[in-house]
Formats: sequence, structure tokens, C-alpha cells
Amino acid sequence: MGTLGILISLALLMYLAYRGINVLILAPLLALLALLFAGDIALLLPTYTQVFMKAMGGYVIQFFPLFLLGALFGKLMDDSGSARAIAHGIVAKVGSERAILAIVLACGILTYGGVSLFVVAFAVYPIGAALFREAGIPKRLIPGAIALGSFTFTMTALPGTPAIQNAIPNPFFGTDAFAAPGLGVIAGLIMFGLGTWWLTAQSRKLMAAGEGYGEHRDDPVVEERRDIPGFWLALLPIFVVIALNFLMAKQILPAVDTSYLAKPEYGGLQDAKSLIGIWSIIVALSAAIVLLIAMHWKRWMDLKQSVNDGAFGSMLPILNTAAEVGYGTVIASLAGFVIIRDLVLGVSSNPLISEAVAVNILAGITGSASGGMSIALKTLGAQYLEMANAVGISPELLHRVAAMASGCMDTLPHNGAVISLLAICKLTHRESYKFIFVNTVAFPMVALAVVITLGTLFGSF
Repeated sequence: MGTLGILISLALLMYLAYRGINVLILAPLLALLALLFAGDIALLLPTYTQVFMKAMGGYVIQFFPLFLLGALFGKLMDDSGSARAIAHGIVAKVGSERAILAIVLACGILTYGGVSLFVVAFAVYPIGAALFREAGIPKRLIPGAIALGSFTFTMTALPGTPAIQNAIPNPFFGTDAFAAPGLGVIAGLIMFGLGTWWLTAQSRKLMAAGEGYGEHRDDPVVEERRDIPGFWLALLPIFVVIALNFLMAKQILPAVDTSYLAKPEYGGLQDAKSLIGIWSIIVALSAAIVLLIAMHWKRWMDLKQSVNDGAFGSMLPILNTAAEVGYGTVIASLAGFVIIRDLVLGVSSNPLISEAVAVNILAGITGSASGGMSIALKTLGAQYLEMANAVGISPELLHRVAAMASGCMDTLPHNGAVISLLAICKLTHRESYKFIFVNTVAFPMVALAVVITLGTLFGSF
């Protein structure tokens, strides 16, 4: 009954999230529902306060700075006109005749630099709509192009990306954002290459069949701001994020004496290995934010409002993800979870395959890359690291596989980012989800399979 309760709880989580009920409500209720099936009625309140809330709070403590700084950086990039300047610059350099490639590159550069995918969607969509209309490309391909540039290779594969999905494995495996860089680049090229080729082929096929951009009276008007920065100036904060993240992770922080961490007030850690990856991103984003504010001092219409909006914008994403982590922790504490855990661990003797399956399933159920990966690593991360060490697999490879697996089945139809993207583009699942699915589920799966194969044969590189 305990295992059945877990499965019913998971099915309800996926269905009700798709129906639009917030996970902050769903997560504790459905976790306690699974507990009821296990027959532990007397433990409802203790489980809620001592297990669910403790895990939720622990996640906030660990990752809140990354959500806060990421949201703030994205908002400042948007309000300074930098995001729009980068998008316009890419279009000018690539050419409007390559509209799909231009949109994918614009989204990719912005998200690789740490700009929130929601900010990117709002900034790039009006430009994409104008380009696609001019070229006669069906509008329903726009969400696929934005998703390819925002939800895939820059989110999980490319080394150094400050995306939260690339930071979550750090404390579990003692890695940093540049884990398995060669494999990450290969995976990124696969996703980018296949996705751009397929979208271009689809546009030609649809146009050859007589389908054009279509009549869309609610399309946005591209606002031309005279005070937006130049292309290279707009890119400077992104270069700072990437370069400083690398220097802090690889050169500066590893050389710092962190013996004080052994003191109880600092967690009693033996070393800073599990913290360096997160510290590096904090420093890089903080420096880029200061630079952004200073560079555009005369451009701010209301800097205080931009900062406040950015800070408030970080609240819901981290609380949603933390609630999912609390849910996963409760599920993992139930006796019925042992059967599910053993099934997942028994999928393959190769920990990379088992890890990929676990993260994919949980990301698909929760509709969240960060939430699914957090649950998987919190419940099974120690076992995967132990299995990997036993067979000589690098923790960096575990990191890259976990991050990439989180970005496959997460974008099923109930995913919040998918729903938001379609709403921004004023399109429906029926019209555009096919193009999102192929680019954010199918092709990332191909890239993940290649990385697991290469990692198994040649190790991490």
C-alpha cells in the first residue's frame, strides 16, 4: 500500500500541476497523502514540520543566493536594454534571412550569460515575431526556437553556465560549473546542431505546403529604444559572469585557506570542495550586477524598482523548487520508497544510466528540471557517488549526466516554463508543442545518450 500511495501521489502531482494548481499547495498535501497510504496517520504533523519543512528550508538556505542573483541580473539586463541590444545585434550579424538561427543564438547567448529564461522569452519574442513575419516563416515555430536557445544546451550542457540546473550537483559531488567540459561542449553542439537543422527543415516543409506566418492581430510591436547600449557593451556583463566564474572555481577559491570550515559554526566540513562551485557563481553574478548598475547609471528609469522587481521575481521559483524537494524528502522517508529506489538503482549496473533514468523520471513528474534533479540527488546522490567511485567513474561525469538528464523530460506539457512560453507567444500546445518537444526532450535525450556512451568508454574530459 505504501508503494501504491507513492505512485498515486506522483500521478496526482503531475496531473494537478498541469491543471494549474501551484506546487506550494500540492507538494505538502500530496506528500502527506502518500504518508496516509503508508498507515502513518499519527506522523502527519511531525512529518510536515520535521521532514518536509526542514528539507524545504535546507534547499532555500543552500541555493537562495543563486536564485536571487540570477533573477536580479536578468531583470537588470532587461531594464538596461542590454538583453534587447544583444538580440538585435545577433540578428544584424547573422542576417534576418536566417531568422531561426538568429533567435536560437540570441537566446543561447543570453541564457549562457545568466539571464533568466523568462526574461529572454519576453525580450526576444517581439524580435522573433517581426523576423518570422518578414520571412514568411510560420509563427508556431517561434516557441521551438526560443526553447532550443533557452531550455537546452545553455541550461544543462555547456561548461560554466550559471543556470541553477548546472549548480545543483555541486554540493552532492564536490564539483563546479565546469564539470566534464569536453563532453558538455559535444552535447551542446549536438542539441544546437540538430535543433537548428530540424527547425529550419520544418519551416521549409511548412512553407512549401503553403503555410505562412499567419494572421495574428495580437502580435507585439517592437519598441525601438534610442538609449539601449551597443552590442559589445551589452555583452560585457555576460563575459564577466563566465570569466569570473571560471577564475573563482579553478584558480582563486581552491587556493584559499578554508580550514575554518571545520569549526561547528561553519558546518564542520573537511574542505570547501562542496561549496566552491556555488561560491564561484555567487561572486561572478554579484560582480556582473555591480558592473551593470555602474555601466548604465544614466539609463536607469527607476533602479530601485528594477532591483525590487528582480528580488521579488526570485521568490516563487525557489519556493516552488524547494517545495518539490520537501515533497521528495518525505517520499524518500517512506518504507514503500525502498521498492522504487531499488528498481531505479537496478536499472543498470552503470551508475550513469541509473542516474539519468532517475533524474529524467522525477523531472518529468514534477515538470521541473531543478526540482526533479534535486529530489533525485537528495535521495540517491550518495549511492550514485559510491557506485561511481567503486567503478572509477569521475564525479564530474556524474555532475554532467545529472544536469543533462534534468533537461530532457522536464519540458513535458505540464512544465511551467512551457506554459509560460506559449502564453508569451500567444500560441497553444496544439499549435506549437510539437516543436518544443522535439528540441527540448528528443534531441537532449540523444545528446545525453552520447555523453553516457563516451563517458563510459573514455571517462570524463
